[in-house]
Amino acid sequence: MTTLEPRQQSSSDSPVEVLGEIREGEYGDRVVRVEPGGAEFVPLRDRHGSPIHLLWTWMSPNLEFATIFLGVLSVAAFGLTFWQAVLAIIIGNGLGALSHAVLSARGPDFGVPQMILSRVPFGFLGNLLPAGLNVVTAGVGWFAVNSVSGALALTALTDLPAAASLVIVVLTEVVIGFFGHNLISAWERFLLPLLALVFLIVSVIILTKASPSAAVGGGGIGGFMLTVGTVFGYSAGWNPYATDYTRYLKPGTGRAAGIFAGLGIFIACVALEVVGAASVTISGGGLAGNPTVAFTDTLPSALVGVTLLAITIGAVCANVINIYSGTMSFLALGIRLPLTLRRAIVAIIFGVIGGIVAYYGLDDAGVKYESFLLIISYWVAPWLGVYLADMVLRRGIRVDGFLFDRKHNPLAGPVAMLIGMVVSVWLFSNQSLYVGLLAEKFPSVGDITFIVGFVLSAVIYAVLFTVAGDKRSAIMVLPDEAGQVAER
Repeated sequence: MTTLEPRQQSSSDSPVEVLGEIREGEYGDRVVRVEPGGAEFVPLRDRHGSPIHLLWTWMSPNLEFATIFLGVLSVAAFGLTFWQAVLAIIIGNGLGALSHAVLSARGPDFGVPQMILSRVPFGFLGNLLPAGLNVVTAGVGWFAVNSVSGALALTALTDLPAAASLVIVVLTEVVIGFFGHNLISAWERFLLPLLALVFLIVSVIILTKASPSAAVGGGGIGGFMLTVGTVFGYSAGWNPYATDYTRYLKPGTGRAAGIFAGLGIFIACVALEVVGAASVTISGGGLAGNPTVAFTDTLPSALVGVTLLAITIGAVCANVINIYSGTMSFLALGIRLPLTLRRAIVAIIFGVIGGIVAYYGLDDAGVKYESFLLIISYWVAPWLGVYLADMVLRRGIRVDGFLFDRKHNPLAGPVAMLIGMVVSVWLFSNQSLYVGLLAEKFPSVGDITFIVGFVLSAVIYAVLFTVAGDKRSAIMVLPDEAGQVAER
């Protein structure tokens, strides 16, 4: 075994050495092969690809109707004018894409999924909180939301019963997710030109026909903050997946990986959400019945069919990402599965569960989607606050040894996140499922839960971390099969 020497130590204590877990099996860049192993460290011999691949990895899954519908909500549900909606969309996506870029940049150097990296501030047991929440929101929640979107589009295209369309969509998603990382990357790359072309044509038509002045507004600062919150919930909802798709890149490519990952999300989300907001100024609706049909009714009849097909494909592009990362988060819980194909088998399980949940979400999809996006921001923002604060506080300290150390169980991370979540939701939540105490008294403020949760969790963590004075170095020890191990 080879020990990785720390670059810098911030204490006089000897660094902790922990045996790491290496993903078994040969994989390389082969596409039609089931990815072996689970959430372990990716060995250098399997590192491949270019950072620019992250551009289509994150553009394709956001070129879908779920993205468009966020723009629809900003005007039709939250009462913004078109230009207010555009500003809120840029701010919300800017914050989510920036955090995604920062997180993605760590993947090449650490070589592990995002929810394994989350163990640094949260510890092995404390990480059950964010990883468990991501299992539910990614592997089940997001999977269900996008499956509904794809099924509604396929039903509108083919006149199949919604349940039959759902089965077709879910089966396609599960098969691709079963094969894993390389097939997912190839799928997103192959379909990006088609999706980009269709949505570019649709965008030009919608923006040409739109009447921005038709959106009279009235939502005020409350509607503006609701839009920022839901938009942030959507783009930052990808954050817990960040290094899942950069860990196969070679060490030293982190900065480029972060830039392309962030740009992929920002460009696709801003473009389609603006188009969604513009579409409401044509149709004047967008929330009742099948929202996909309401959107495509604004298009020329010759374009409706290909747009519905693109919406269906876009939903599948999003969900193969969701089912894969939901599986990564489940494996990050530390549950030992003595199977070579543990990741692939868990992907099938999530596909079945997510498909069932999606079936019951086919009705009243718009209202459920709005609530779901806000709920995501309620936990992602506090998690981000803790994670980013820890990155700053441990800067220059070796932390890779904490990734697989079952004895590393600090309380600061889970305590800070829990307090941030509970207090922010209790006081500031403003949605159909629950209205917070302050939000009820001052409804014009809207929903600022994600802002309060982020700041509060970051501050609490910084205080607890400083008081505890835990700035140890931890070094991961790996079997030296190739004769060398990357310096982190």
